[in-house]
Amino acid sequence: MTSTFHEIALLLLIAAGVGLLGVRLRQPLIVAFIVVGLVVGPAGLGLVGAHDQIDLLAQIGITILLFLVGLKLDLHLVRRLGPVALATGLGQLAFTIAFGFLIALALGLDAVTALYVAVALTFSSTIIIVKLLSDKREIDALHGRIAMGFLIVQDIAVVVAMAVLGALQGQAGGVSAALTAGGTLIAVVAAVLVLMRYVFPRLVPVLGQSHDLLLIFAVAWGTGLASLGEVAGFGKEVGGFLAGFALASAGNRDLIGERLTSLRDFLLLFFFIDLGSKLDLTILGGELWPAVVLSLFVLVGNPLVVLAIMGYMGYRKRTGFLAGLTVAQISEFSIIFIALGISLGHIGESALGLVTLVGLVTITLSTYMILYSNRLYAWAGPWLGPFERRHPHRELAAEERARALRGAQVVVLGMGRFGRRLASLLQGAGVSVVGVDFDPEAGRRAEEADVTVFPGDASDPEVVRTLPAGPEAYIISTLPRVEANLALWRGLREAGSEAEVLMAAFSDQDIARLGEAGVARLLLPYADAAEHAAEVVGRELGGGEMGG
Repeated sequence: MTSTFHEIALLLLIAAGVGLLGVRLRQPLIVAFIVVGLVVGPAGLGLVGAHDQIDLLAQIGITILLFLVGLKLDLHLVRRLGPVALATGLGQLAFTIAFGFLIALALGLDAVTALYVAVALTFSSTIIIVKLLSDKREIDALHGRIAMGFLIVQDIAVVVAMAVLGALQGQAGGVSAALTAGGTLIAVVAAVLVLMRYVFPRLVPVLGQSHDLLLIFAVAWGTGLASLGEVAGFGKEVGGFLAGFALASAGNRDLIGERLTSLRDFLLLFFFIDLGSKLDLTILGGELWPAVVLSLFVLVGNPLVVLAIMGYMGYRKRTGFLAGLTVAQISEFSIIFIALGISLGHIGESALGLVTLVGLVTITLSTYMILYSNRLYAWAGPWLGPFERRHPHRELAAEERARALRGAQVVVLGMGRFGRRLASLLQGAGVSVVGVDFDPEAGRRAEEADVTVFPGDASDPEVVRTLPAGPEAYIISTLPRVEANLALWRGLREAGSEAEVLMAAFSDQDIARLGEAGVARLLLPYADAAEHAAEVVGRELGGGEMGG
């Protein structure tokens, strides 16, 4: 126990030192941590002996990683993903898998290994992209919002790939084991849906009264369902994802995510240390040429396909180029995916070394490509004309909506029947109004009523920061979910907004929670409608009696 403690303490000190060097070089910590594994492993200093303990911490880190992916994917996700995000995400996935498979075959890999490697090359690191775009203040730019959309598509693909591997793991025990795992998974999904609908919306706000207790519950729930997934045969990765997905529509989602992000990064350190310590440098030497070829494919091919799709859909070449750079690297999921394939006996250890080398090269170079994206575009721009339409209609429309949003007197969030009617009446009175909604269908119906709609999620801090913030502006939320209104209220306060804020409350519980949060002006659609109806009927009845 004592020697294990000393070993892990020493690993943490080395990781901190190498991580500091990585930060100075403006590199993501993933690269630094893999280098730490190589340094402390058998090929380096040979310091790693507590493999079981490090592997346990690594597995918990992967579980929390999948948990956080599920936490981001609420039930509104499909409607929230616009056609550009879907087309770009799916197009990039199809292109990378198809051509990556052919290139891997040409490099001499067998068919199964080539397929694994091709799939691994499709995943881009959401963690790295969010960090880089946030540092450059570009996450709320047009190309940043589009990139976030197709990165979500990739996250869904990750979960599908993990689920497939979980099913294959069940087949390793025979057809009956696979059927049992599938049946258990269906039962667990059904139970999760029940918990999402009836339990967690009430339980999570109570737990949220103590942030420490909420964190413990989230970790316990995530690891517990992951453990069930491993026992049942559909995989702890899928179990961890379902645990996060179950909490995605509950309150305090952002708080849970913020608290677990640091824990995830800390535990993933051990995954990359374990990975680096197991890599054989003699094997890596033989993978250098294939790694160079596949790295060039990821660094050049992925951005070009994004650029081509976005150009076809009506965006300028600059927007497509900047968004395309975000997929010019592979992610931590790529390495995890290959490691799972090795654990199932489908592929050999050399595939892990190959994908790890590709990861080191693409993450390192794409980081500088994104950091210096404007300079890179200034050089490449003159050659990108074929990727832009003569009239980039979709981007021009997006710019017009953004200008209208910034200059609006009133912003109505939520284009349901109530919000759409309210916006129409205000617009009819001569008020400058812009609606905000993530549902394309709601946006379409509102624009049919001549209301300009800005696509966005009102609970997204990046969207909140685009809202007019002056004291002369009005922000009216007609959102039916009190959790979304509370997230919007927190975002407005954090952004220092001085706008007048009115929020709809549809129940006594909503009124109490919004009042406790400090929302001073409430709209009560049901109560106001009932009072109006009672007034009209009472006046008519009274008039009838007087007339008789």
